Amino acid sequence: MKTNVLALVISLWATFSLQAQTNERYIEVTGTSEIEIVPDKIHYLIEIREYFEEEFDGKSKPEEYRTKVPLSEIEQGLRDALTQAGISPNAVRTQEIGDYWRQQGQDFLVSKSFDITLTDFNQINEIVRRIDTKGIHTMRIGELENKDMPAYHQKGKIEALKAAQQKAAYLVEALGKKLGNVIRIVEESSNTAFPFAQSNVLSSDAASFDSFRTIKKNYSILVRFEIID
Repeated sequence: MKTNVLALVISLWATFSLQAQTNERYIEVTGTSEIEIVPDKIHYLIEIREYFEEEFDGKSKPEEYRTKVPLSEIEQGLRDALTQAGISPNAVRTQEIGDYWRQQGQDFLVSKSFDITLTDFNQINEIVRRIDTKGIHTMRIGELENKDMPAYHQKGKIEALKAAQQKAAYLVEALGKKLGNVIRIVEESSNTAFPFAQSNVLSSDAASFDSFRTIKKNYSILVRFEIID
């Protein structure tokens, strides 16, 4: 008997709650914002790969390739170029090492990837001027970071919330009503707009990196406000 009474009470409470929600007068709007962040840490990704000297003599056919340049020699040349460009060895991190099947030469060529942490786009120009590109397979700009990213996130979310409030206010006022308290806030997914990181970035023109000089971060927040007569 006690169980039946408890079930009845729960059922009535659920019904009243549902009615309250149904009769609730509210407006839901989404506020958005965009923050531009200047990166202070640039990941420059370089992949080196073994090659044959005959590839660059302008006359040999693939089946005639014989003199393979070892990966260790290519890597040493890259590291020397990085040192000359003023890049600290501590800023160079090995990402991965793998084999590459070369169809024409019917041989395995070893590759190695590096993640080089830079603080200035001009450092890329210095690297490009000094490297021997024969052993370079790809060069591209990777992730862009900023040490104050949490503060930027907070600012972006606050601006999105303010935008939602302004939008809800003028919509409600257009109906002759007033905007009440916040009932609910839902942080929707945010996204970062990174510029397209091209492969084989070999330009030494600083202007070619203009599109990478800022990170655009978009924020979106859904807010429910009560409506007051």
